[in-house]
Amino acid sequence: MSADEQPIASVWTRPRRQREQLSREQIVSEAVALLDAEGLEALSMRRLGTRLGAGATSLYRHVANKDELIELVVDEVYGELEVPAADEAAGWRSAAGRSGASLRSMALRHPWVASVLGQVGLAHLGPNVMRMSERMLAVFKSAGFAPDEADQAMSTLIAYVIGMATSEAAYLSLIARSGKSEQEFVKSLRTSQERLRLPEGQAVQHGKDPRQIREDNFDYGLQRVLDGLEARLRSTNGQ
Repeated sequence: MSADEQPIASVWTRPRRQREQLSREQIVSEAVALLDAEGLEALSMRRLGTRLGAGATSLYRHVANKDELIELVVDEVYGELEVPAADEAAGWRSAAGRSGASLRSMALRHPWVASVLGQVGLAHLGPNVMRMSERMLAVFKSAGFAPDEADQAMSTLIAYVIGMATSEAAYLSLIARSGKSEQEFVKSLRTSQERLRLPEGQAVQHGKDPRQIREDNFDYGLQRVLDGLEARLRSTNGQ
């Protein structure tokens, strides 16, 4: 095999080390916990090693660098997704909507994930990412989209979900830094808006649970994306 034909190095192609005190699963689990608690900026091999009670050298026996660690943690949280099967065309919209809602929930549980998804190269996709992507792609194929367009439809849905979740996660992070509950934070916003006498469309909605407002706003956009995909499907099928 020539140098040009050498396989791309990836954490997924490296043999697992057996009978070691520290396992890859332990490393990944602790890395996810660190990211959830302190964000991407806090992640380093040294910091992770300290949390595990081991030196960074022990970690390097399992992962070559931080980039490989990112591949592992992204794949780990992707395993939380729930992508229902759509065995017939009539069920594709419900399945796609539930998949999008599950992706949003995962991204809000792990706010760091949206910012690193673009760093995971296609050649380095892990088993969970591949499995969930294939299941979601099957939903759009079952709807009647041609293979190439099914991939585009799936990417459109994912782009909407990740965009909304990134904005929502930033908002929730701001609330967390304020030390207030979401209800308290929104109440303080309402007070400020009343003082500024903002137009009704720009003011925070009164009398509604702020979490429910976020759910409704996300679902509204999700349904409009699905409306567009459904209209496209009908036009290509001559309906």
